[in-house]
Formats: sequence, structure tokens, C-alpha cells
Amino acid sequence: MKIKRQIIVFDAADLAAESTFWAGLLGGTVVADDDDGWHSVVVDGEWRLGIQLAPNHVPPDWPDGTQQQQVHLDLHVDDLKAAHEEAISLGARLLQPADDLETAGEAYQVYADPAGHPFCIGRH
Repeated sequence: MKIKRQIIVFDAADLAAESTFWAGLLGGTVVADDDDGWHSVVVDGEWRLGIQLAPNHVPPDWPDGTQQQQVHLDLHVDDLKAAHEEAISLGARLLQPADDLETAGEAYQVYADPAGHPFCIGRH
């Protein structure tokens, strides 16, 4: 089997909030499908994420709740403080702060997007 493209899709009860968040965080735009059940996030002309309408979506309860996460993204950045501020301004919630943002080297923080999906922003 030869895979032509990897597709990452997030379920969300609020398509606009979820797709706008990820487009903002990734520096892209939202393309809404005609049937109102799907949004694509496009970055530099390339499709990056799909957001699928799931009216009964229940956000995961990270790290060990009864509704566990199924998948998460790790985003690597050079400036963790700036990335944190941008994520929060777009609607992310901080779930687990880094032990020390000031020390050089590896560090990461865990967030939830507007639909509650956990993701990490880290400096590696």
C-alpha cells in the first residue's frame, strides 16, 4: 500500500471555533465545504487539517479522565513564550505548564484547543 497523503481530522461541535483556532495557530486560512459539515485548514496553499462537524463531540479529559484522548499534535517552536501567548489569544487553554520556560533546552506545555483536544507546544 502506498499512502498518498496523511490526513489529520479533528471532530468538533463548533466548526468555526475549531477551524479558526487551528488556522490562526498554524498561520493559515479556513476553507468551508459547501455542506457545512467540514472545514479545511490550508497553510501556504497546502491542506493541513480537516475539521469535521460532530454535534455530540465530548472533549477528552486529559490526562487520565474517562473520556481519554485518541490523538494529539506536537508543535515545535523556537520561542515557547511567544507561541504560548499566541495559542492563548486564539482560544487555547493551558493544561500543563512547562517546569521552566527560562532554561535553554527542551521544554513543552500541554494545551487544549477550543473543542478540548490536547496538543503540545514545545521547544526541542
